[in-house]
Amino acid sequence: MSQLKNDTFLKALMRQPTDYTPVWMMRQAGRYLPEYRASRKTAGSFLDLCKNPNFATEVTMQPLDRYPLDAAILFSDILTVPDAMGLGLYFEEGEGPKFERTLRDEADILKLAIPEMSSLQYVFDAVSQIRKTIDGRVPLIGFSGSPWTLATYMVEGKGGTDFLTIKKMAYARPDLLHRILDITAQTVTQYLNAQIAAGAQAVMIFDSWGGALSHNGYTEFSLNYMQKIVNGLTREANRSMIPRIVFTKGGALWLEAQAEIGADALGLDWTIDIGQARKRVGNQVALQGNMDPAILLSTPEAIEKEVASILASYGHGNGHIFNLGHGITQFTPPENAAAMIEAVRSISPQYHK
Repeated sequence: MSQLKNDTFLKALMRQPTDYTPVWMMRQAGRYLPEYRASRKTAGSFLDLCKNPNFATEVTMQPLDRYPLDAAILFSDILTVPDAMGLGLYFEEGEGPKFERTLRDEADILKLAIPEMSSLQYVFDAVSQIRKTIDGRVPLIGFSGSPWTLATYMVEGKGGTDFLTIKKMAYARPDLLHRILDITAQTVTQYLNAQIAAGAQAVMIFDSWGGALSHNGYTEFSLNYMQKIVNGLTREANRSMIPRIVFTKGGALWLEAQAEIGADALGLDWTIDIGQARKRVGNQVALQGNMDPAILLSTPEAIEKEVASILASYGHGNGHIFNLGHGITQFTPPENAAAMIEAVRSISPQYHK
């Protein structure tokens, strides 16, 4: 592997001094880019795009070739894990991901097992190929969904639900839900460690639906299992530390608890002021975030103003990675994403003197 030429992102994750605030975007390789849409058309389907390392590499590189970003993130999908567990992932046009089989019956839940990592080899091959292709320009982030978030799809059978089926299980048969979460946490730990072995230089756990839980439910069914994963992750590879990022959308209520689980950084959505978040967690963790993705539908002037506001709120010092508060929307004009990145690059150095 080539020597890393830009380690600003990794330094910020470890709260070390940097010359500026590094920036990348959740879902930065995606439908808002015309080159992505062309690749997907050639691949034939979203799953074919994910499961072909050549396409995954091509798509991962597209935003790096367009923007001066400080990190790449593996192009894949969080639902590769339940797919490997045999639940039959498929996509319906205009309706998003669905599963042929759901985990609702006790017998099916008791049969759930950790899949062979070889069934996810296409992901690890993509990681290795992307690392070679990046050639040290920026670090590569590997990722997975959190056990709770993955379980919502495995029980509900699709996204965009009211979570009533899985919440009924949580209240009526918590033992069954804990079995799903335990098997999934062990799987995710192996999955992320295999990504690290293949070349991922940081890893992120996406808890997209943790905010749907009650206060006690979040600790019991989401945070505890993310902590188990963090505890089991490879800490160092090729003489370099591997930072761990945890992101719960809608999770601002539990920042202090999140900061205690051993992750190096917390992702923030746009519902919390980043300066207030920094005061609450102190120097325990770096913070990643947290601009509302919807602002990228506005104007370069509005975007620059919001970037300046977020940077000022975080203030001077280390440990901030600029990002959106969730994934970039498919309707974003690419030039507006460029305006955001340029604003971060031009404004942030004053906070690092």
